[in-house]
Amino acid sequence: MAEQEGPRGLDTPHTELPGWKHVYSGKVRDLYVPASDAINDQFGQECVLVVASDRISAYDHVLSSEIPDKGRILTQLSLWWFDQLDVEHHVLASTVEDGVPAAVEGRAMICKKLEMFPVECIARGYLTGSGLVEYRQSGTVCEIPLPEGLVDGSRLEQAIFTPSAKAEVGEHDENITYDAVVSIVGDDIAARLSELTLSIYTKAEEIARERGIILADTKVEFGYDVVNGAITLGDEVLTPDSSRFWDAATYEPGKAQPSYDKQFVRDWLTSAESGWDKASDTPPPALPADIVERTRARYVEAYEKLTGRTFS
Repeated sequence: MAEQEGPRGLDTPHTELPGWKHVYSGKVRDLYVPASDAINDQFGQECVLVVASDRISAYDHVLSSEIPDKGRILTQLSLWWFDQLDVEHHVLASTVEDGVPAAVEGRAMICKKLEMFPVECIARGYLTGSGLVEYRQSGTVCEIPLPEGLVDGSRLEQAIFTPSAKAEVGEHDENITYDAVVSIVGDDIAARLSELTLSIYTKAEEIARERGIILADTKVEFGYDVVNGAITLGDEVLTPDSSRFWDAATYEPGKAQPSYDKQFVRDWLTSAESGWDKASDTPPPALPADIVERTRARYVEAYEKLTGRTFS
């Protein structure tokens, strides 16, 4: 299969797929549009092909190392979650029989083309990460006041909507206030984005907890479907790349919780062993084989514990 450089987004090689034209590469996903009208006609609307790669990013860098099967895990887990949630979503097809190219089977979805809202919709049910940093400084998260005495990992009485502004590839998303969302998309859409985000988090948190996993926070994205006029859930959903999952059996507020994500990668990159300074302009080094394997195992474990299925 031929590969070529992406015209927009990351300067990243991608797979050339017959019948599809590559238009964008993000940190993990490659985006294609139909090369002719035949595919759009098949689904009765404009489509895009979303392909999850095995790329992994950390500290706003896309690493030279990849995590085997990561793209398949992210895609299959997203598809499982889309089936669990009672919300309009963008997936039209996910199998070769329905039109997904065989070369990317298992890690690709044919989706509705949406007009995406320029807001990262984040729900937090626990205090950690950038929210904890702000809380320690001001007692707030995205200017939402929180009770005194909370610690790293504290469960919030009620989940909160803490949006961020989408950044360019390689840049860091910036937390914004709800009023800022209103200024970007208007009162009605801002209210709907908040309602949908918190509804998705509440449902997913309950499902995950039943499986021994705590969903600390999650990021979702929405777009406008011009065909039916609905605000629609897009991108990926409730994966280790977009969510913070903790093991309920080892959960202990007051300290950092081990996550089902790329924490092994972050820890190694900031260790003396890597020799890398994240404050420098130097790209991160390649990952050792054991860090790659341990990270893959963590993604597989998250998939299997959440879905109850065996990944193969």
